[in-house]
Amino acid sequence: MAVRKAQFARGPHIPTSRLLERLAAEAPDEVTLAWLLAQLEERSFGIVLLLLGLLGVLPAVSVGAGLLLVISAFQMILGHPAPVFPHRLAERPFATARLRRPLARLILVLRALERVIHPRWPIPFQATKRAVGGAVLLLGAGLFVPVPLSNIPVGLTVILVAFAYLEEDGVLLALAGMLVLALLTAALAALWGTVATAAWFIA
Repeated sequence: MAVRKAQFARGPHIPTSRLLERLAAEAPDEVTLAWLLAQLEERSFGIVLLLLGLLGVLPAVSVGAGLLLVISAFQMILGHPAPVFPHRLAERPFATARLRRPLARLILVLRALERVIHPRWPIPFQATKRAVGGAVLLLGAGLFVPVPLSNIPVGLTVILVAFAYLEEDGVLLALAGMLVLALLTAALAALWGTVATAAWFIA
């Protein structure tokens, strides 16, 4: 499938909902992950993190989403321009008709959120990219924790970080960073409690 790039170069900020609307309008009958990443260009990491965060909330696929999050986050830290996935996964075709309904619902939600989430506190793009990658790397690892329902706060935090990054909202990104630290602190406290309890029983 020939990949034709849409013009989403840096310039005036394009709301994520509008970007997805343009993608839906220009999509051929079948699309691949490679096609999607080519259209999104530098916004590709944010969209991928947003979608993987949504999947991370679902127990059945949270571990797989966590693995892809860790891979994507590591690539962000390295400064890659876009996510790189195995060829077999990247070139697997999906019928566009099957994606239109969930995409339309996502666009409605994003459009509502964009009323209060918008570019604020501008931060250098590459520095923000690496910081977000580091935060998501830690969050993605949290999806491997075998504790019931622990994937839900992790997945929701990934969604928050991804959307703040997409909308270049430094205020929300700072709040999301504080939430990441809170989750990590809670996880370390729970781990320490488990170790201490195990040591008490052994003694």
